[in-house]
Amino acid sequence: MVDPRYGSEAATMFYCGDDEDAKATVRKLILDVGFDPCDVGPLTASRYLEPMAMVWITLAHVRGQGTNIAFKLMKR
Repeated sequence: MVDPRYGSEAATMFYCGDDEDAKATVRKLILDVGFDPCDVGPLTASRYLEPMAMVWITLAHVRGQGTNIAFKLMKR
């Protein structure tokens, strides 16, 4: 994805891990490239992120929506 901005909103980048220092570095990198970071917890949460990636791949490539799509976590 070239630009994670969609109007005034940034696409959400989900991440997880067991090393808090490494996660802090990843969070900064996510922010630096323009995404909205969302920490989903320990590395065991990766098993939930992998199917999300498959949904994105299916929508983009199988369903023909192209690669200019993204997920956004909405908060109130």
